[in-house]
Amino acid sequence: MEEIAALERALRRAAPHTLPEVVRAALAERYGAGQVTLRMADYGMRSLQDVEAPAWVAEPVPVHGSPQGRAFGSQEPYVVGDPETGPVVVHLPVTIRGDRLGVLSVELPRHTDVRSALPELEQVCEALGHEILVAERDTDVYVLARRASRLTLAAEMQWQLLPGRSCTRPEFSIGAQLEPAYAVFGDNYDWSVSSDHLTLTVANGMGEGIDAALLTNLAVNALRNARRAGLDLAGQATLADQAVYAQYRGRAHVSVLLLRFTLSTGEVEAVDAGSPRLWRLRDRTVEACPFDAQLPLGMFEDTVYTPEHFTVVPGDRLLFASDGVYDAVSGSGESYGERALPRALTATRLLPPTQVPSAVLRALSEHHGEPPLDDDALVVCLDWYGRGRPDGAGAAG
Repeated sequence: MEEIAALERALRRAAPHTLPEVVRAALAERYGAGQVTLRMADYGMRSLQDVEAPAWVAEPVPVHGSPQGRAFGSQEPYVVGDPETGPVVVHLPVTIRGDRLGVLSVELPRHTDVRSALPELEQVCEALGHEILVAERDTDVYVLARRASRLTLAAEMQWQLLPGRSCTRPEFSIGAQLEPAYAVFGDNYDWSVSSDHLTLTVANGMGEGIDAALLTNLAVNALRNARRAGLDLAGQATLADQAVYAQYRGRAHVSVLLLRFTLSTGEVEAVDAGSPRLWRLRDRTVEACPFDAQLPLGMFEDTVYTPEHFTVVPGDRLLFASDGVYDAVSGSGESYGERALPRALTATRLLPPTQVPSAVLRALSEHHGEPPLDDDALVVCLDWYGRGRPDGAGAAG
């Protein structure tokens, strides 16, 4: 424990770009560790990139089919080798509050008691993850390691607006993914958690490129401003509607689904102002959850929004999708949301919610075929555990 406290102090005092060096030195002293490599997951969640080596020097490691990817996907340490016969490499997930950042790979010498070392190594990863989030305010090193290729400016704006790609609390777990990851336009999601509530929004701004990114940025920040001012859900929609209308005078609008979950009861307040849709998996049955459609934000002046209510129960899995997902058509003209999306949700019921969006989007790509999708595709998956589940684990279904 003293060693972990000393490492945490060293990380806090280190220059932001030197965090892997600090961890490497500490593990070499503590365990005689050899190579120590920090890899970050890219925006598309397909590869893990070495933080200290650019992509043209070190080949990215695929998330699927690699030891590092196995640790990242399972969120459990994965050991390669036998300490009785030689050095071993331990791959450990770096995850903070459910947000999966990457993997730390540590080479340990022969005869290391790996089982005893694992709890401390996991603490090292937790300390490292916290400091990465702080360090990103002052350096681009970790942001650059998330990129398998260059982002468009619109995508840059959208990714900077997002809260993360996953979030876990005792009452729920969320996973989200945007495609195409390096050229997204107007799709967006946002969440905020307090002691009593989870507020979740899924947005789809009209248009393309910078225009769509600017529009969505305005709407999301207006919703945040209203939420932080203490307005209820209908008030948040109204303020954001007024902000968008004041700027665009009805020439542009943002479709958004707003939800506010009461953590103690599972009661949900919802405002459907546009196109994002919701499906629920309960007891192996998938069904669409329709709402009374109301006007998108910014379409007309002084729009009045009325909330609806429903209840989630422990074991429910909710999947939110933008129109780029459910409206995508196959070669035969069948929309993905008609039958393929419910099938994909059923097929992924045993996966954790952090892995569901990527799996659903892969199935979408197979459904759509060539050419590539011509619209953003956004999927958010939420597993509801409710209060009284201290482990906060498990998938719905």
